Amino acid sequence: MSKPAPASANRLDKWLWAVRVFKTRSLATDACRAGSVEINDQPAKPAREVRSGEQVKVRQGVVTRTLAVVAVPPARVGARLVATYCTELTPPEEFEKAREQRVQHFLAREKGSGRPTKRDRRLIDHLLES
Repeated sequence: MSKPAPASANRLDKWLWAVRVFKTRSLATDACRAGSVEINDQPAKPAREVRSGEQVKVRQGVVTRTLAVVAVPPARVGARLVATYCTELTPPEEFEKAREQRVQHFLAREKGSGRPTKRDRRLIDHLLES
């Protein structure tokens, strides 16, 4: 049994799902419709075709991930193979911004709103250590 050859182009929503940016294809479609996905700095619809060499920007929360399309997979690929189909160009500051927001969320507790649960304390300790 041989592997199918990589496609030259594929739908944007299918590509985002195949390279594991989104957990489901419908989430990828919804993100495209909401305007959270751009190709070469242009808003993109879910049916737009993605080709190698293009740059895809995906806004997920406070992070805007930038991905370079290396190749178009024929189907969803395993996590280990994602690097053969796209390159992560997102600056580390973007991921740091998301981490800071998570820390602020847990530290911005209203005074007197109750004692943190054991799970909350462990999570706060984990966030403060890293």
